Formats: sequence, structure tokens, C-alpha cells
Amino acid sequence: MESVGGEGEEVVVVVRNKQVILKDYVSGIPKETDFEIKTGEARLKVEEGSGGVIVKNLYLSVDPYMRLRMRKPQPNPSYFSPFPPGSVVMGNGVGRVVDSGHPNYKKGDLVRGITGWEEYSVITAPESLHKIQTTDIPPSFYLGILGTPGLTAYVGLHEICSPKEGEYVFISAASGAVGHIIGQLAKLKGCYVVGSAGSDEKVDLLKSKCGFDEAFNYNKEQDLDAALKRYFPQGIDIYFENVGGKMLDAVLLNMRLHGRIAVCGMISQYNMDKPEGVKNLMLLVYKRLRMEGFMVSAYYDLYPKFLDEAISYIREGKIVYVEDTVEGLESCPGALAGLFEGRNVGKQVVRVGQD
Repeated sequence: MESVGGEGEEVVVVVRNKQVILKDYVSGIPKETDFEIKTGEARLKVEEGSGGVIVKNLYLSVDPYMRLRMRKPQPNPSYFSPFPPGSVVMGNGVGRVVDSGHPNYKKGDLVRGITGWEEYSVITAPESLHKIQTTDIPPSFYLGILGTPGLTAYVGLHEICSPKEGEYVFISAASGAVGHIIGQLAKLKGCYVVGSAGSDEKVDLLKSKCGFDEAFNYNKEQDLDAALKRYFPQGIDIYFENVGGKMLDAVLLNMRLHGRIAVCGMISQYNMDKPEGVKNLMLLVYKRLRMEGFMVSAYYDLYPKFLDEAISYIREGKIVYVEDTVEGLESCPGALAGLFEGRNVGKQVVRVGQD
């Protein structure tokens, strides 16, 4: 750390700023070698009149969608624009305001929003930030159950699928950031809930900690259609889609009449140059199913209502939140790779700095 400023000038503190840089566009499963750690400098003073905010990052979110931003630009542009090679990786984070030129934020505020995989970030569009007002809940929860994953679960279940008591709900990637939350929300609505996960440890967690009625390890199932018939002999009313590919095909065979499918993501396809086709789509017609994709950003107006409910559930012990935390900025690349290798359990978070 050093101070910059001549006689009679305001002293500006300059600190080391470690950053995670994307080297180039990624092919296949992301590897730690696709990134590099660089150390630069950060001035802890906003430019006069800029309206920007400088944030010391405390927690960074690691999410599957970030892989989509590491592909070469596609002929048919997606919702997510690619990260330019050589740039800092961007994502959701929680941090403490160090300096602010914006009237809505002051030094010391705890905030969440889009930030960089770095120790300090200059936020030039502070409208992407949100103050964290509730201080009796760990700040990292605002990257998971009280952030985008939690709102995604809430919207997918309540707005897209409208569950009724006694209905049969299936969730793929159920031990992930979104899956383990939506399963518990469905249980609170009186549904029968089954999840799939990639290890026996995760299956046990879903049943023993998250209250799922059943769960199975898809890696041990030779026939996904047979597995679903075993757990849902009467069929599936609601499917929360996180995986795509063969799992979606098997689920379509087992949906009940007038079933609903909320499509949140398709993680099995993110690392493929040519995505798998789905064979059983005609069952949408025969079974009068409704299959709807959604972007949680279209539902941000529901966030205050969701936040009140979610905080109540946490305080009352009605929802168990599972967080997988690793330490240090250098852990970000490995944590991202781990999402696609099934290493994480619950929401993957990186703790970057001490508050």
C-alpha cells in the first residue's frame, strides 16, 4: 500500500489489486490454465465527478452461466455477451464501499451486484449495485439463497409452474445453488419432491438436510426413463430443468397430462460445440404440457417480496441453505471448473477478503 499526492494535494491510497484474467475463449470444460492471476494497482479514490463507486470485494459468486460468456461470439447471439480475452472475469459479488462519487452510496456500505474477479473493483454503473440492509444474515447469502439463485428458484416454482399441494415435482442438478432451494420451496407447498444429483453424498444431503422425499445418483442409473418411473410411478407434474440433453428426454416420457416444465438452464450442454438434440418434444403436444424458459432478470420487480419471504424462512429454520466456500481469489478458476466436474455441493462462493 502506498499514498500518492504532492504537497497541498489530497492523498490518494494506492493498493495492490490481484485479478483473474480470461486468457482466451474456452473450448470444452473450463480449466484453471484458461485463466491467469495478475497483480496491478487500484486507486482507492473515485475520479472527481465520475459518479462511480470503488468496492473492496469480500465474496464472489461462481455460476454455470459464466461459461457461456467464455465462448467465441456465436452466429446467433445469446443473451450473454462474451468476455473479451485478456479482460477481468465479471460476475456477482458482495463487497464494502471504499469510496463513492454516487449520492446513493457512501463509504462503509455493504453492497451486492456485478463486480470483477479481483480484490478491488471500480463500478462505473452503480445502478447495478444494491445495498444490503439486513445485517444479521451472512453477507455471502446474498449471492445464493437471497440473490439470483434464490430468486430463480422462487420465480421458476411460483410464477412459471404454480404448484398445488400433493403434486409431484422433479428437480435435476438438485444439489446445486438453485436446485436445493427450489426443492425446499416445493416441500413448503406440500408437494412430493425428488431430485437427481451426481454423487451418493449429494443424494444423502438432499434427503437428510434439505427434506427431499427421495433422490437418486444419476451416474448410477443406466436407464434414466426407468429411474424416473421408479420414483414417479404416477408421473411428474412439475419439472425444474437445469440439465437438458438425455435427462430432458427421459423426463418428457414421464410427465403427466398438463404438466409444467420451467427451463432455468441446461448445464450438460454448456461445454459442447454442438448441443445434443432432444427426441421426445412431440410429447409436449400429446400430453398438453407447458414448457417455458425464463430469465430471472425479467422478474426483478418480485425481489422485495421474495427477499422478505426468504429471510423469514431462514430465520424460522424452514429452509436449509447449503454453501460451498473456498478461500482466496486464486481459487476462482478451479471453483468454476469444479461446477462442471460435480465438485461443488450447494452454492459455490469464493471468499476474497476480510471485512
